[in-house]
Amino acid sequence: MSGVSFALPAPSRVAGWFASLQEAERGRWGLWLPVFMGAGVLWYFALAAEPAPWWGAAVAVPSLAGALLARRLPVPRACLLAVTAAALGFTSAQFSTGRALPVETLPKKAVTITGTVRAMELLPGGRRVSIENVRLDDAEAPLRRWVRVRLRDADAVSLEPGDTMRVRALIRAPSPPAYPGGWDLQRDAFFSGLAGSGFALGYAERLEAAAPGRFATWVQWLRATIAGRIAAVLPGADGAIATTLLTGLTAGIPAADRTAFRDSGLAHLLAVAGLHIGIVMGLVMGGTRRLLGWSEYASLHWPAKQVAALAALAAGGAYMVLTGMHVPIMRSFLMAALYTAGVLAGRRGISLRALALAATILMLLSPQEVPGVSFQMSFSAVLALIAGYEVLRPQLRALRGSGGRVRGLLHHLALLGLTSLLAGTASAPFGAYHFGHIQLYFILANMAAVPLTAVWVMPLGLLALAAMPFGLEWLPLLPMGWGIEAILWIARHTAALPAATLDVPHMPGWGLALVGFGIAWLGLWRTRWRLAALPVLLAGLLSPLTANPPDLLVSPDAQLIGLRTAAGLFVEQTERADKFTVEEWQQYLGLGHAGTLGSAGIEAVECRDGACRLRPRPDSEAALLVRDSAHPPWCGEVAVLVSAAPARGLCPKPWPRLIDRFTVWRSGAQAVWLKPESVVILSDRAARGDRPWVWLPPPRARDREP
Repeated sequence: MSGVSFALPAPSRVAGWFASLQEAERGRWGLWLPVFMGAGVLWYFALAAEPAPWWGAAVAVPSLAGALLARRLPVPRACLLAVTAAALGFTSAQFSTGRALPVETLPKKAVTITGTVRAMELLPGGRRVSIENVRLDDAEAPLRRWVRVRLRDADAVSLEPGDTMRVRALIRAPSPPAYPGGWDLQRDAFFSGLAGSGFALGYAERLEAAAPGRFATWVQWLRATIAGRIAAVLPGADGAIATTLLTGLTAGIPAADRTAFRDSGLAHLLAVAGLHIGIVMGLVMGGTRRLLGWSEYASLHWPAKQVAALAALAAGGAYMVLTGMHVPIMRSFLMAALYTAGVLAGRRGISLRALALAATILMLLSPQEVPGVSFQMSFSAVLALIAGYEVLRPQLRALRGSGGRVRGLLHHLALLGLTSLLAGTASAPFGAYHFGHIQLYFILANMAAVPLTAVWVMPLGLLALAAMPFGLEWLPLLPMGWGIEAILWIARHTAALPAATLDVPHMPGWGLALVGFGIAWLGLWRTRWRLAALPVLLAGLLSPLTANPPDLLVSPDAQLIGLRTAAGLFVEQTERADKFTVEEWQQYLGLGHAGTLGSAGIEAVECRDGACRLRPRPDSEAALLVRDSAHPPWCGEVAVLVSAAPARGLCPKPWPRLIDRFTVWRSGAQAVWLKPESVVILSDRAARGDRPWVWLPPPRARDREP
């Protein structure tokens, strides 16, 4: 080895290379701060225990100080700023958790609920009411959180937001995840202020009319009134979709049509966001400029473009408030506000800087939205659109050429196809992670449905809103319904095409992180340096091939037990089993159909004497499913005993590992891996850890052995 030497790059060469890269990517480095900030938010939510309140600040302050001191050291300074941004995101998530209301303990029996109507939602078969200032039975102090109650279908009581009401109902805390690592409804409820949901056992009673004066109450009343006026003209799915587009209330859309929109790649039309607020603001801006153009004085003395931009911004803000102020439309409105500021200053408004600033503001205000599908799909789609059009702008200009009808049509079709391709492709991995499938015909469906929404449905909807004070909303609503019927036809027929959706296996969390980082890398850089993201993206997209899904799943109430075999998913369920849980399992495992565990012809299942032996593979350990047997067979041949009822002591010692009704009551849903010589069991409690949003059983019952 004496003749061999290794030469490392000189520090000056590294610094020079970094300086040249920094110059080539001037103006792009700051765009990475919200990316690292989002990483800090996700790091917080991935923890298994609540950190000390000072954790984020303890990292942010010294890293920021170090970055300020290292001004002449580009590489260390960039790293310290990235750490500072991550710590800021971590701190923002901590603060959001700290200001959330604590979890309420709800009674197990039926109670009389008295409170103030927060909002009303029209359902396909009835109504659902959100109630705040809730008092249960004769309790002196109200709940700090609100509840949601579905009224009886035949209940015709007149209720409006702000009214005081009373109803006898059965309410339950939000459901835990359907499987360890699944969609966390309890976390969503924790940050939204929801205490629980249920259904009415009797008819509701209106005790007192709404007191005037509260803006939030007035907005909810306005949304409910608009929804009722639309339903009177357009009953059924047409009216429910029109209500969604104009008020953001989605509960009334039939499940079959919601599925058709999802499977055709048109679900974004029902999620009021950038497309919708863009149409609203574009129509208002164009209309205002045209009106100002009719006035000679305004044309000569007023800055027509700036006035129109301010009018459009005001209309966009009103539309955001009317449709519920959820994350996608807040992001869109923030970008619209930045665009308006750019117009007023004579600068370009739609840019990556505007997107980065909007992401930063949203993560400071609502960091809990970062792990959700809406935030991820929304920002990935907009990033792809801005970066893609930035790269392809010369080609699009060449296609447009000097004009002409043919070139104009080709240019318009290219824009439609490119928009659908960029947005759909960038958001597809996040949809696959959260929903378990991707849509194959989304480009064709969007090229037909989006123009129809932009030039027909939404303009008529805005006219309907303007005509409602005069009782003439039926004039624009009827043709609006025709347009919605056409969009429904597109969604239904696209969803019915062969292989319209492709079920995909679950992507591990690290794979999704690689995809997100790769999309950010590809979209934020300007030079060919961006192409380094391609292997990272490929690794993330191929990560489902490394996934090892469980062989056995047990629902949070033990009413569903699922076995995954080479032939598919087979489920044992009771009469009280939840259909939603089966759908969640199918998405998680990437399997489109669930069979019955007791059906004939399953080699992995052998049943007799009120019990079944489950062996997913010939070389794996076996599990024993006990249905109705006091002395089940195979006790000495299995590693796990599973039962929907309490089952301790059914098998003689040495006992197999037990998963029964008491187990899931203490620890939540269970996932089991049956390996050749061992068994691995993961519970929902172990997956989520001890966090403020995790509903736990009472301490005494939780600590007691069943």
